[in-house]
Amino acid sequence: MSSSAQSHVVQLHHGNRQHMPKDCSFDATDWEILSQYWHPVAASTELLTSPIAAVLLDVRLVLYRVDGVAMAARDVCPHRGAPLSQGWVEDGNLVCPYHGLAYGTDGQCNRIPSQPEGPIPDRLRLTSFATCEAYGLIWVSIGGGKKPLPEFSAWSKPGFQQIVCPSIDINASAGRQTEGFIDVAHFAWIHHQSFADRGNAVVPQYTVQRQGTGLRAEYVSTVCNFPKAFAHRTPPGFLWRRVFEVDVPFFARLTVQFPEGGLLSILNAASPVSARKTRLFVPIARNFDHDIPVQDVYDFNRQIFEEDRAIVELQCPEDLPIDRSAEVPILADRSSGAYRRALAEIGLGQSYAS
Repeated sequence: MSSSAQSHVVQLHHGNRQHMPKDCSFDATDWEILSQYWHPVAASTELLTSPIAAVLLDVRLVLYRVDGVAMAARDVCPHRGAPLSQGWVEDGNLVCPYHGLAYGTDGQCNRIPSQPEGPIPDRLRLTSFATCEAYGLIWVSIGGGKKPLPEFSAWSKPGFQQIVCPSIDINASAGRQTEGFIDVAHFAWIHHQSFADRGNAVVPQYTVQRQGTGLRAEYVSTVCNFPKAFAHRTPPGFLWRRVFEVDVPFFARLTVQFPEGGLLSILNAASPVSARKTRLFVPIARNFDHDIPVQDVYDFNRQIFEEDRAIVELQCPEDLPIDRSAEVPILADRSSGAYRRALAEIGLGQSYAS
């Protein structure tokens, strides 16, 4: 786990295939693989004093805080199946809204109001999951948090502003979204209204290197990264350097070098709500333009990812084919080819990466 993460782990299950949700949209093997990783489920600021609901890998979750620490469990009371996300936290316990049963931080029921002197069955216990907070997000690992959290070192660098953009819901697979984020050939066509130019569509040669369980790609071009309204801030002859770093399964960091020593770093964290539904979280860190309203950053970020969403939701097949023979690659696809090979290496199915 990243040293910058605040972690709290409650492991009350043995978390393998018997815990797959009913009517799961994932292949059983792929679900098991993906369940071992950390995935973001909410912004830290979304979880205040009241529990909230979330979904990860088709598992309905309740998120709540006890003494400021984020926790996660299945959003179902084991007594009569009520959603715990409709309940509240009282005296350090998560309280079910249906019959008032209270569950402690160990997941065990410790109070039944209707029978204060009666026995409490051992089976009145929540199925809780590993949780941590990092980069302004709450992360959950259904399989116990054994995999490392993706790194985002810019988040804690001195002089860098921390921004957590509002999440974006996408009716597409997390694999398709992640691959689209690292695709440099689509800039001129999908983002011509926000920052790119259809008259500047040539993709220069760029290098891709395998890095850990993912990849690193460095791309230098004249494609401006300022919003169209601020493109005049680009000095004549300036070359924009973009470095993409990908961690499987669905995490990508983009670092962009701006004029006058500016650095912008983005973490694209695509959370697989289901096989074909994704909630995208985008923490940003930058060392310039701290005086610009954060809402302007939100708006520009939303414009870019809405442009992406409009095409990604229409791609066919909906799942990302790992087998390269299923689609025809071009030279600009070096990053996506390396990404698909990395997904295959962690065992995901050959026609699937959601």
